[in-house]
Amino acid sequence: MSEAPKVEFWFDSVCPWCWMTSRWVDEVARVRGFEVAWHPIALEILNEGQDAGPYAEIQRQGLRLARVVEATRRRHGEGAVGGLYTGFGTRIHPGGRDDFDAIIAESLAELGLEAGLAETADDGDLDGQLRANTSHAIDIAGPDVGVPIISVDGVAFFGPVVTPAPTGELALQLWDGIVAAASVPGFYELKRGRTAGPQF
Repeated sequence: MSEAPKVEFWFDSVCPWCWMTSRWVDEVARVRGFEVAWHPIALEILNEGQDAGPYAEIQRQGLRLARVVEATRRRHGEGAVGGLYTGFGTRIHPGGRDDFDAIIAESLAELGLEAGLAETADDGDLDGQLRANTSHAIDIAGPDVGVPIISVDGVAFFGPVVTPAPTGELALQLWDGIVAAASVPGFYELKRGRTAGPQF
């Protein structure tokens, strides 16, 4: 039996494309029996100094959510991160909600985490670790990328961007293909124009 891969996933909770990719990776991980290390980053930090236009507020909220995730990680360990991301993402994306304070409170309660963690959403002291996470993700995946960023056994890449999240055998086929392509030295990009929006 082959050794389980080391898989890491960098996310911003408010990105719908990242959410769909995360659901695909989560399914593959459960079927194949490997763990995923989930790492919060912030598009607000990644895009600092740029005009976010209509995305400014959603990016600000993404940073607030990332702070809560980071505070939860510090208090409860890495194992709490994926569950909290799932709680946030389920409410934001298929749930279609944007009442972020309620989303935070409900997600914490759902996991049995202390309500006081919600207050860390506005704690800028947590931004140092989020900046480090963001910088590291870009360092390993290369410039001009966003989220999601995935690393498999030290090979990192942006994407895949997919809608809807594939399931079943198709999910496994995509995983094997993406990992195979990413393992080829010198392989950088494969892309086609999107013709569909997020389908949750």
